[in-house]
Order: sequence, then C-alpha cells, then structure tokens
Amino acid sequence: MVTVSTSKSYHHGDLRAALVAAGLEELKTTDISDISLRQLARQVGVSATAVYRHFPDKNALMQALAQAGIDQMAQWQRRAAKGAQESEAFAATGRAYVRWALANPALFRLAFGQCDQIGPSVFGDNEAARMLRSHAQHLTGSEAGAQRLMIQAWAVVHGLAMLMLDGQLPRDDALIDQIIDARTLFAA
Repeated sequence: MVTVSTSKSYHHGDLRAALVAAGLEELKTTDISDISLRQLARQVGVSATAVYRHFPDKNALMQALAQAGIDQMAQWQRRAAKGAQESEAFAATGRAYVRWALANPALFRLAFGQCDQIGPSVFGDNEAARMLRSHAQHLTGSEAGAQRLMIQAWAVVHGLAMLMLDGQLPRDDALIDQIIDARTLFAA
C-alpha cells in the first residue's frame, strides 16, 4: 500500500506519471541540479524506494522530464499550426518553439542542453521532430532539401530562443513574429 501524506500526494494510479508531473512542477522554481528523487518521493507521498522502481537514478528522471518537455512543446506547436497553410504552419511551429522555451526556460534547457539525446537522430523520434520533418519535406520536395531546411529552421528558432533567454535580445512577441515569418525567413 502507498501512504498518503498530503493533499498533493500520490493516490493509487500511475506513480511514474505522478513523479514526472511533480518534477515538471519543481523545474519551475528549482534549479535542475537541486532536484532529487527523494524530494519528489516526499512530494508525492511515497517512499524513496518506490521511486527507484521507476527511475533507477536521477539521469533516468531527467530523461523522462526532457521527453515530457518535448511532448509539451509539440502540443504548443500543433496548436499554433492548426489550420494554417504549409509554409505558415512551418513558421507557426517555429514561433511556438521560441514561445514555449521562454515560458519554460529550465525545461527547455534540460530538453535541449543538459540531457542525452531524446531519440536516435539529432531531431529524435517524437511529435515535434515528425512535424518539423513533415513540413520540411513538403516545402522542399526532397530528403536532402528537407534535412537542410530542418537544420536551418532549428538553428534559427533555437538560436532566437537562446538569445532571448540569455538576455541578448528582448523577450518580445513582435520580434519573434518578425524573425520567424514564413514570407521572409529564408528569402535572399
């Protein structure tokens, strides 16, 4: 039986999901290096040994949090691109990438900078990567062209996100829209 100690505690169900949710919440206020499995166990009201059944070490937890972040970002991108024409949908997913990064800086840095790769390629095998690949293939019509466009687009949106997060550029929605504009993004 699982002991329930607070109103936020885990209640019979998916302990792994509860731990990931607690970790995501913790990333909003706690430095990545200060998050611990024992701390999350206390937050969800279970023993530390229960946590280790799902995450053998902190790295395994960080991988799960990074994947949850990528999934969350993909949701933002899907909503942003919904109903748009292909080139505008491509740009909309890029703007959503930057806005998600600004709204979730620690999770963004974890997912893209402090964790091992999420998938088997530089883009991984997740919804965000599949959207990027699909849009790039549609716009270029070739695998080689798609690969080039994927790298270019990712470099632009990731670079813009990092510049804004690091205070090198202002966190400005109008600037995001100006830089990630389907009509001008890769124009000569």
